[in-house]
Amino acid sequence: MVQNQPRLFLKAGEKVTHRSYLQWGVGVVEEVMTSNVPGGTCLVRIRFQDGRLRVFHNDLDNQGCCYYFGLRHYEDRTQGRASVQRPLLAFLDSEDC
Repeated sequence: MVQNQPRLFLKAGEKVTHRSYLQWGVGVVEEVMTSNVPGGTCLVRIRFQDGRLRVFHNDLDNQGCCYYFGLRHYEDRTQGRASVQRPLLAFLDSEDC
Protein backbone atom coordinates (compact mmCIF):
# COMPACT_ATOMS: atom_id res chain seq x y z
CA MET A 1 0.00 0.00 0.00
CA VAL A 2 1.46 3.36 -1.05
CA GLN A 3 0.85 6.35 1.20
CA ASN A 4 0.62 9.69 -0.53
CA GLN A 5 2.67 12.27 1.31
CA PRO A 6 1.20 15.78 1.48
CA ARG A 7 2.80 18.49 -0.63
CA LEU A 8 3.70 21.07 2.00
CA PHE A 9 3.85 24.75 1.05
CA LEU A 10 5.55 26.15 4.18
CA LYS A 11 8.32 24.97 6.51
CA ALA A 12 9.14 26.05 10.05
CA GLY A 13 11.04 29.32 10.22
CA GLU A 14 9.91 30.66 6.85
CA LYS A 15 8.59 34.21 6.59
CA VAL A 16 5.28 34.99 4.88
CA THR A 17 2.84 37.79 4.13
CA HIS A 18 -0.81 37.75 3.14
CA ARG A 19 -1.62 39.46 -0.14
CA SER A 20 -5.05 40.70 1.03
CA TYR A 21 -4.27 41.43 4.70
CA LEU A 22 -1.15 43.58 4.61
CA GLN A 23 -2.08 44.98 8.03
CA TRP A 24 -1.08 41.61 9.53
CA GLY A 25 2.54 42.35 8.65
CA VAL A 26 5.19 39.69 8.16
CA GLY A 27 4.59 36.31 9.75
CA VAL A 28 6.99 33.58 10.84
CA VAL A 29 6.02 29.90 10.66
CA GLU A 30 6.28 28.63 14.22
CA GLU A 31 5.03 25.08 13.81
CA VAL A 32 4.16 22.63 11.05
CA MET A 33 1.80 19.81 12.02
CA THR A 34 1.23 16.85 9.70
CA SER A 35 -1.09 13.96 10.43
CA ASN A 36 0.18 10.36 10.34
CA VAL A 37 -3.27 9.21 9.20
CA PRO A 38 -3.63 8.84 5.41
CA GLY A 39 -5.64 11.81 4.14
CA GLY A 40 -5.16 13.61 7.46
CA THR A 41 -4.85 17.34 7.94
CA CYS A 42 -1.63 19.33 7.55
CA LEU A 43 -1.61 22.57 9.50
CA VAL A 44 0.82 25.43 9.99
CA ARG A 45 0.91 28.00 12.83
CA ILE A 46 2.11 31.46 11.91
CA ARG A 47 2.83 34.39 14.26
CA PHE A 48 2.29 37.74 12.52
CA GLN A 49 3.61 41.19 13.40
CA ASP A 50 0.17 42.22 14.66
CA GLY A 51 0.76 39.75 17.50
CA ARG A 52 -1.84 37.20 16.41
CA LEU A 53 -1.17 33.51 15.96
CA ARG A 54 -3.06 32.13 12.96
CA VAL A 55 -3.49 28.53 11.79
CA PHE A 56 -3.81 27.52 8.12
CA HIS A 57 -3.98 24.35 6.03
CA ASN A 58 -0.54 23.61 4.57
CA ASP A 59 -1.25 20.90 1.95
CA LEU A 60 -1.06 22.15 -1.64
CA ASP A 61 -3.37 19.30 -2.70
CA ASN A 62 -6.12 20.71 -0.43
CA GLN A 63 -8.38 23.48 -1.77
CA GLY A 64 -8.10 25.20 1.60
CA CYS A 65 -4.29 25.45 1.46
CA CYS A 66 -2.87 28.71 2.77
CA TYR A 67 -1.33 29.38 -0.66
CA TYR A 68 -4.77 29.51 -2.26
CA PHE A 69 -6.00 31.61 0.66
CA GLY A 70 -3.39 34.27 -0.14
CA LEU A 71 -0.22 33.56 1.86
CA ARG A 72 3.02 34.14 0.00
CA HIS A 73 6.67 33.72 0.93
CA TYR A 74 8.09 37.02 2.18
CA GLU A 75 10.61 38.67 -0.09
CA ASP A 76 12.73 41.36 1.57
CA ARG A 77 12.77 44.23 -0.92
CA THR A 78 14.29 46.73 1.49
CA GLN A 79 17.90 45.60 1.22
CA GLY A 80 20.16 48.56 1.78
CA ARG A 81 17.57 50.37 3.87
CA ALA A 82 18.85 49.67 7.36
CA SER A 83 16.39 52.09 8.99
CA VAL A 84 13.49 49.97 7.72
CA GLN A 85 15.08 46.58 8.31
CA ARG A 86 16.19 47.02 11.92
CA PRO A 87 12.70 47.19 13.51
CA LEU A 88 11.43 44.28 11.41
CA LEU A 89 14.46 42.09 12.10
CA ALA A 90 14.30 42.92 15.80
CA PHE A 91 10.67 41.73 15.86
CA LEU A 92 11.38 38.55 13.93
CA ASP A 93 14.32 37.68 16.18
CA SER A 94 12.52 38.53 19.44
CA GLU A 95 11.49 35.88 21.93
CA ASP A 96 7.83 36.95 21.57
CA CYS A 97 7.84 35.80 17.96
